[in-house]
Amino acid sequence: MNFLLSRLNFSITDNIRIMDIVDIGLVACVIYLLILLVRETRAAQLVKGILVVLAILQISKWLQLNTIYYVLENTVQVGLVAVLVIFQPELRRVLEKMGKVPMTLNNIVEEATPKDETAKTVHEVAAACGSLSETKTGALIVMERNTKIGEIISTGIALDSAVSKELIGNLFVPNTPLHDGAVVIRDNQIKAAACFLPLTQNESLSSELGTRHRAGLGMSEVSDAAVIIVSEETGTISLAKSGTLLRHLNAERLEEMLLDYLQPETKAKKPKSLFVRKGKNHD
Repeated sequence: MNFLLSRLNFSITDNIRIMDIVDIGLVACVIYLLILLVRETRAAQLVKGILVVLAILQISKWLQLNTIYYVLENTVQVGLVAVLVIFQPELRRVLEKMGKVPMTLNNIVEEATPKDETAKTVHEVAAACGSLSETKTGALIVMERNTKIGEIISTGIALDSAVSKELIGNLFVPNTPLHDGAVVIRDNQIKAAACFLPLTQNESLSSELGTRHRAGLGMSEVSDAAVIIVSEETGTISLAKSGTLLRHLNAERLEEMLLDYLQPETKAKKPKSLFVRKGKNHD
């Protein structure tokens, strides 16, 4: 047995050249760098789905499931073209970043976020929204969840500041440089302010909803982020998530709902009847 193993090891190592190792290493590095870049965009979720489809495609080929293989093979061919069209902005930004984004240990290794830090962040956000509501100061706050929204963060002014009620309040003071646009919170830090959000395309929204509400709802339609909107006309606090909008919240209710959504494993799920249908407001 030892003789056979030694012969096998010899034959394998004898056929591997130094350039083969270099070739494999370079391909692995390129794939890894692409993953680091793509994970900052909405396309990261799509990539996971594509990998699942490709895995099923290969399994169906091995098991000779001809009908499934035929359907998936044609779907992949058409789908790749559709992906290039739909995610053209994200793909362009990824290619641009390839030449200028430093790959340091900080953006390679992600640390788990402690639950108490998230709870503290949520408390500060809710308290800030309560104060902004009392003074009828408009606000738009995005709290990133699983879907990375690096392309949204890049449209604003980078801050990388600790989350506090006072800072959030100052950012939305009217006629200040950063009061327009959205504040984005990632990993319990204010990553950027004055960010641009995509507007919802839903035409059935109430005419009383302004640009902030449409931007907040639009952001919730393209990601799993929690988006808080404070109306400057009425002081109403609203929460948008997954394409739904819940209005007329107070600070305490907002804090509870954010904890439910951002820490679902630590809170009991609430009845779905609390949320309105997609695109509808709820008074």
